[in-house]
Amino acid sequence: MSLRELVVLGTSSQVPTRYRNHNAYLLRWDEEGFLFDPGEGTQRQFILAEVAASAITRICITHFHGDHCLGLAGIVQRLSLDKVAHEVHCYYPGSGQGYFERLRRASIYQGHVSLKAHPLEAPGLVFENRKIELRSAKLQHGVDTYGYRLQERDDCTMLPEKLAELGVKGPAIGQLKRDGWIELDGRTIRLDEVSVEKKGQSMAFVMDTRLCDSCFELAKDVDLLVCEATYLSSEEREAREHGHMTAAQAARLAAECGVRQLVISHFSQRYPSASAFLAEAQAIFPATIAARDLERVVVPRRSKE
Repeated sequence: MSLRELVVLGTSSQVPTRYRNHNAYLLRWDEEGFLFDPGEGTQRQFILAEVAASAITRICITHFHGDHCLGLAGIVQRLSLDKVAHEVHCYYPGSGQGYFERLRRASIYQGHVSLKAHPLEAPGLVFENRKIELRSAKLQHGVDTYGYRLQERDDCTMLPEKLAELGVKGPAIGQLKRDGWIELDGRTIRLDEVSVEKKGQSMAFVMDTRLCDSCFELAKDVDLLVCEATYLSSEEREAREHGHMTAAQAARLAAECGVRQLVISHFSQRYPSASAFLAEAQAIFPATIAARDLERVVVPRRSKE
């Protein structure tokens, strides 16, 4: 069975607290591991979460404020120390190239990992393979900031009883799925006669931004939305001035976009508990989780549609 889960490594904005590390999130998606915004202390959080650094295959940085990137130095050195054999790809705003270079070479170490840099110069397609695609969109935070959306390609589930009924078997099944039709015993058999559509799962990462059009673009119909909620509604004006969202705004985003599960995070250190964030968001969007350090959230599965 495939593993698709969010491992919350930290939930604090700007300043860590006794109970919340700087934010960082690992999305485990089959053979891929997407590390989003590794703040300071992320290497240690991996240990506490009992996840090996080798699970990381791609690193996605939204912007170069310290609470979203200072952990990159330790993570890169840990990957080298563990002699991770696979390439690790890193995506980040191209305007922050200097910060990226300084972080990856922050101190003396022996480089034993192949780190492939992918500076983003414009929103759009970031990465794709035959199963998934990763896209980015520009957010509004005062510095160059990108949000990310992971989308699994739609597929289909074959119906064994229909295949048997029409005599489709062996290599013909693969050909039918690949081409969409086959000729068999003098008749044309279409894929939709022996299968049902399987919608791909999706996840969006929206961090450090005012509510803007790109937030809606990223979050539209996703199964899992990880969204910042730095402030409560009582500080909405302050949130906007600093390029952030409130818990209520994150919830409205999820509700209007048809999100299935919302995870709010990136809480300001002024709030000792996330309970008020959860209450504010759930009043608008009940399917909300207030992220806690080291928590795991399963990406909601889609039913056969």
